[in-house]
Amino acid sequence: MGTTLFSSCSFLAQISSVENGISRVKAVACSTGSDSVDGVMKRRSVLVSGASLISSAVLGFPADGLAVVKQGLLAGRVPGLSEPDEQGWRTYRRPDDKSGGHGVGWSPIIPYLFSVPQEWDEVPSSVPVSIADLGGTEIDLRFASPKEGRLFVIVAPVLRFADTTFFNILHFSGALLFMIIDLGDDATIEKIGPPEKVINAFGPEVIGENVEGKVLSMDVEELCGRKYYRYELEPPHVLITATAAGNRLYLFSVTGNGLQWKRHYTDLKKIADSFRVV
Repeated sequence: MGTTLFSSCSFLAQISSVENGISRVKAVACSTGSDSVDGVMKRRSVLVSGASLISSAVLGFPADGLAVVKQGLLAGRVPGLSEPDEQGWRTYRRPDDKSGGHGVGWSPIIPYLFSVPQEWDEVPSSVPVSIADLGGTEIDLRFASPKEGRLFVIVAPVLRFADTTFFNILHFSGALLFMIIDLGDDATIEKIGPPEKVINAFGPEVIGENVEGKVLSMDVEELCGRKYYRYELEPPHVLITATAAGNRLYLFSVTGNGLQWKRHYTDLKKIADSFRVV
């Protein structure tokens, strides 16, 4: 099976301000090219592929440890999962031809990717969805490690939440007017709302209960023109990344029990920070 090297998008970013406890991160440079470009960020340095390559070097892995994601059965089992790099981490990229459009008439899902330690594996779709997996049929993928924790990806049509999320309230002659925001087919997370609004609206999709009083931190990060909202909640112990692309909202959840959280928080955070929509 051949391997194709695609051009990559690289960037240099820094935290620009802190407002109401939310770290605002802005991109100050972004360029494309066939070679990786090293950048230094306050929070992290990331080199993101525009198609099927993610450099393990800028995700904190060795500079020569590129984990090339190839379509088809890799590592003997999971389609879209790369071979381990020198540190034993693998990168999953959603195959372009994977089924699961989540609704008749919806466009194909824009692929996403993330990295996990070698012992993590996909949870088969035949395994029943647990009570904690509130996304139900909208859960596009689940991975788990008996030792470290579990993750899942929710990919939901943004208009599903139009009645509760995507509106502005206008005051006109003493009356309240509701104006629906047309997100079209190119939704962005900032069009959906600010970080506080998004976690209050969609957090229950992940943890199954109101998130009030549970949000420990909120960060805003921009990677190659796309913004990501990142949250840490407790209890339960969970890291959530939210973004939007096309006509869908993406929620990436990484969690573990109390012992897993204590022993493997560094790896769980690294997994959460690796999530990208390509």
